[in-house]
Amino acid sequence: MAIEFAKTIKNLRTSQGLSQLELADKLFVTRSTVARWETGTRVPDATMIIKIAEVLGVDVETLISAAAKTDTTPTVLILDDEQIILQGGAAVLKQAFPDANVVDFCIPSEALKYAQENPVDLAFVDIKMGHVSGFDVCQKLLEISSRTQVLYLTAYREYSFDAWSTGASGFLLKPLSVDAVKEAVSRLPRPIMGVTQ
Repeated sequence: MAIEFAKTIKNLRTSQGLSQLELADKLFVTRSTVARWETGTRVPDATMIIKIAEVLGVDVETLISAAAKTDTTPTVLILDDEQIILQGGAAVLKQAFPDANVVDFCIPSEALKYAQENPVDLAFVDIKMGHVSGFDVCQKLLEISSRTQVLYLTAYREYSFDAWSTGASGFLLKPLSVDAVKEAVSRLPRPIMGVTQ
C-alpha cells in the first residue's frame, strides 16, 4: 500500500479545507477514487498526479516522491514458454529490480491465476507461446488489474507494430539485458513503486 502518498494527499486536501468530494469534483473523478488514494490502496497515474499537484497548488515532485515510497514490495512477472529464455530473463529482471518480487511462469494460465490472486505491477509477456497469444494474455492481465503494466518480449521485431494496439506499455527484443529493461521501464507511463531503476 502507498501509505506515504495517502498521507501526503490527505494532509494537502484537509489543509485546504477540501472534502474528498470537493477534490474529486475538481479532478473530474469519483469521491471513491480519492478515498482509495487516501487509504493507499490505489496510486494515480503520472498524468493525474500532475493534475492533483495543480489543484492542490503543490510541486509535482512532492507528489511523485510520495508515490514512489511504498511499504509493499512490487511484483514483476515474466511469462515465456521457453524454459531457457524464462530462466535467463528472470535472472536479468532480478538484477535489474533487486527490490522487487520477481515471479516467472512458463504456462499462461498459471501466470493469470497468480495475477488474479496477487497484485502484479509489471509483466513481461512473450508474444508467441505455442497456441496462446501474448496479446490475449495482456488483455486478460489488464482486465484483472488496469494497474498492471505490460511489456512484450519477442524475438521478432515485426510484432512491435501489433503490440501498440493492445494496451501494453511497450516491447523488448530477446534476449533481455539489464540496460534494455531499465530503459524500457524508464518510459513506462507509471513508475513502478519501490523498484530501483
